[in-house]
Amino acid sequence: MIYLDAAATTLQKPSAVSRAVCRALREQTSPGRGGHSASMKAADVVWQCREIAARFFSVKAPEQIVFTMNATHGLNVAIKSLVGPGDRVVVSSFEHNSVIRPLHRVGADLIVARSPLFDAPAAVAAYEAQITPETKLVVLNHASNVFGYVLPAMEIARICKARGVAFLLDASQSAGALPIDATALGADFIAMPGHKGLYGPQGTGLLICKHTPTTTLIEGGTGSDATRREMPDHLPDRLEAGTPNMPGINGLLAGLRFVERRQAQILQHERALTQRLIEGLRQLPNMQLYAAQDSNFQIGVLSLNLAGIDCETIAAALDEQGVAVRAGLHCAPLAHESAGTLEIGTVRISVSAFNTSREVDAFLRILEKIGKNLRKSERNLH
Repeated sequence: MIYLDAAATTLQKPSAVSRAVCRALREQTSPGRGGHSASMKAADVVWQCREIAARFFSVKAPEQIVFTMNATHGLNVAIKSLVGPGDRVVVSSFEHNSVIRPLHRVGADLIVARSPLFDAPAAVAAYEAQITPETKLVVLNHASNVFGYVLPAMEIARICKARGVAFLLDASQSAGALPIDATALGADFIAMPGHKGLYGPQGTGLLICKHTPTTTLIEGGTGSDATRREMPDHLPDRLEAGTPNMPGINGLLAGLRFVERRQAQILQHERALTQRLIEGLRQLPNMQLYAAQDSNFQIGVLSLNLAGIDCETIAAALDEQGVAVRAGLHCAPLAHESAGTLEIGTVRISVSAFNTSREVDAFLRILEKIGKNLRKSERNLH
């Protein structure tokens, strides 16, 4: 298989990740749930994972790293601890439903800072115009899961700081690929999955917390402060109710170690593959490609359409040829609305550290052949 769907999940992982998951199943129980060696091993792994994540994302204290099930879990924790009914919340026009749906659920007054695709100055101007004294929260998707568009996080963070507005960064696509300095950003929360650019298992995620939330999403046992009826008032315990996912955390630790050692090379590799894809795709007939002119505003995610051919049909044909991509709206209707693709969707291609230039070239040949065959079939039908 040529796997080009890393924006959903990085299927190819470092071998250390699967070994770590299996080791946890054999040797570890749960931290804080016993004084025996199996529990103590788990506690040690949990602390190591917090430490490496804090270092990697320039977080002041490991306790500010909270384990979640995924980015959606973390975004829900952040949103529901900051926002209530009627609160004004400003978001970009490239947000995922993992932001939009929680905001809708709490009854927020949702304001979209609309700007065109791949226009960072326009995005900054839109936020400047929409952030008013009544704004309770600003949310920004650091990189679009549909188009790979890198939005100007630092500039928007500065606006929030100057105006005293809470800031939430969705780093679902950027974590592991782009440098993220949590201290410099000053974001109240940064949410990310473990199973994408951090190369950990599904069912893992991190929430970076600048402060301890006053409210909680779920309540239960933490292995600490057992006599209290309320959740502990300190991080990370306040947000980590229930038994932790030790196989997942072990795998995430291995993934973080992999990325920490080679983040600059991963970004360079993915951008080189993306540029190779862009150059090749532009040579294909009837191609509509959505790509930035400046590679600094593009991670390893691209969207395309072949004129007159349904995106789902293209993805199915690619799958028959052993190429994995994703087609449709990608749980991000706002992004498609901004790019004018809401009615048709797109075919999304996304690369990882494990893809090669040979795979890119093979994909381009397969797509060209599929395009010809599908157009021929359309002509024959008519």
